[in-house]
Amino acid sequence: MGTFYISTPIYYVNDLPHIGHIYTTVVADVVARYRRFIGDDVFFLTGTDEHGQSIMKAAERLGIEPQEQADRVVSRYHEHWKTLGISHDDFVRTTEARHRVAVEEMVRRIEASGDFYTDLHEGWYCSSCESFYTERELLPGHRCPTHESETEWQSEENVFFRLSKYQDRLLELYAGETPFVIPPSRANEVRSFVEGGLKDISVSRAGLGWGIPFPGRENEVVYVWLDALTNYLSALGLGSDDASKLDRYWHEGGTRINLIGKDILRFHAIWWPAFLMSAGLPVPSTVAIHGWWLRDDKKISKSVGNIVRPDELIETFGPDALRYFLLREMVFGQDASFSDEAFVDRFNSDLANDLGNTVSRLVKLSRSSFDGKTPPEACSDNPLIAAAESAVAGYHEAMGEFAFNRALASLWKLLSETNQYLVAREPWKLVKSEGPSASVSRILWNGLEAVRIVTTALSPVMPTTAASILAAIGGDAVPVERDTLAWGRTPLDQPLAEPVPLFPRIDKAAFLSGEEGAAAPPKAAASPAPKQAPAQESDMITIEEFFKTQLKMATILTAERIEGTDKLVKLMVDLGEESERTLVAGIAEQYSAEELVGRQIAVVANLKPAKLRGVESQGMLLAASVDGKPVLLGPDSQVPNGTPVK
Repeated sequence: MGTFYISTPIYYVNDLPHIGHIYTTVVADVVARYRRFIGDDVFFLTGTDEHGQSIMKAAERLGIEPQEQADRVVSRYHEHWKTLGISHDDFVRTTEARHRVAVEEMVRRIEASGDFYTDLHEGWYCSSCESFYTERELLPGHRCPTHESETEWQSEENVFFRLSKYQDRLLELYAGETPFVIPPSRANEVRSFVEGGLKDISVSRAGLGWGIPFPGRENEVVYVWLDALTNYLSALGLGSDDASKLDRYWHEGGTRINLIGKDILRFHAIWWPAFLMSAGLPVPSTVAIHGWWLRDDKKISKSVGNIVRPDELIETFGPDALRYFLLREMVFGQDASFSDEAFVDRFNSDLANDLGNTVSRLVKLSRSSFDGKTPPEACSDNPLIAAAESAVAGYHEAMGEFAFNRALASLWKLLSETNQYLVAREPWKLVKSEGPSASVSRILWNGLEAVRIVTTALSPVMPTTAASILAAIGGDAVPVERDTLAWGRTPLDQPLAEPVPLFPRIDKAAFLSGEEGAAAPPKAAASPAPKQAPAQESDMITIEEFFKTQLKMATILTAERIEGTDKLVKLMVDLGEESERTLVAGIAEQYSAEELVGRQIAVVANLKPAKLRGVESQGMLLAASVDGKPVLLGPDSQVPNGTPVK
């Protein structure tokens, strides 16, 4: 194969990473892992942008120096990327000496081409964007079109770059056979902007003090966007004595992808290639643009104030579940809305049901049928082979097009066909009538082999989970390579460990109500879960704390499924009080309305009410969780309603 370079944008250190930063970085990681998987020589870069006015202001608010602010935030990025399994080859900081050397080299090259001049610079400036806007680009009240914050008028003498000189060359670039900008909607947006005429841009700032000094310009620093964009080459050694990485990964024959969000499209699709053309360097092969994660119909960002921090999601569901959700839920290039409800639905449906239950069923059947081992006989003639080949072809095609949701859908289609195959042949019945026969062996081996192919292809998205499943179905967590997606690699007659829940189901009602005071669900396992250790002293509560929870017995009077949901049921219960109470519980998949009526249950009677799907739940029933499925708790014999549980 060839060389493959991919980068994320470098992130501002004015605040901690949020879900938008994580999405971009996970996408780049998935692409990098996939390209390594198919044999490319990959260089994956990420990093932080530590210069500019917004960082100065953030540090001033905290009463610290900008460098201290940068160091604090950067440490959190490193922590998050480690937790999420990000496989970057380098992490560049714009405060590093190697980056300053690269910026000085970029300035030297552009100056040598005659593309700098000085002039008075005036315009409406957004400090959050570190960018000037024209009157026609601004929202009413001279507000920034991205952050909706007020801009300020600035006027000073700066160094200018002759961007207008490159208008025709940029249009030729966009008209090339290989798309320079993806998706097409963004390419059209860029082309239209450039066709409307380009103005020269200021590339220096006076009086800031926090930035890279502009060579030959006293009291001026390099404008943050010329500074920041150069990071893509500073990590490769631009301007240094060792240009081996630059020659290896940034050359005309290789693939060079800058992955960014749509809010910085103009800088990467217009300014960046123009800077490179002026400097005599290759332009990127592709600028890949993704949409925004929205909440309340607005972009998730610190400045808007609707950020989603990843810590709680990762702690509760595991990093691989978050990675899967982000790639499956968003169509690359389009916006997507983030919600806790959608997250839990994906977790329970795709991961707990489709993936986790399929693995568990096959491992349990194989263990019980073949003395704790994988089936002893394989099969080379069955309908799952064609289904697997189709799924793999669709997966590769979609991954090459950044259509991650479609790639995952191809794999989940194979999971569905595998389950249909098993249901049609009923190996659990055959083993009772035939014993561990050759036909039972072939059926179960086919199922395990289909799961192995799905899991192997899933490894760029869910690396920890993939390794766990590959080990659980009798193989080793071998390095994935393209040919491992071919049919026929599940080992025969190999010991199988006792299966453990990969993704215990989450009680959605309890999780959502937990935002208003109820307890959060147990953390999902992304790999085989160890036995739980005894409670530590810090986890224990006093008897007084325990008795603050009022547990009472109740009888279910009526039960009905809540319209539009698969799992929620509305219960009317008698707690021995003057009036009945309404409870909402996520048990509809395990219990029918008919079998619930008349049943006695234990209820948390003093829980703060919470609305779920428009229905107010006035308490919470108690249930054990077995493989993620609820098992209701009740008395051995009938007791009066309202009886305390002690």
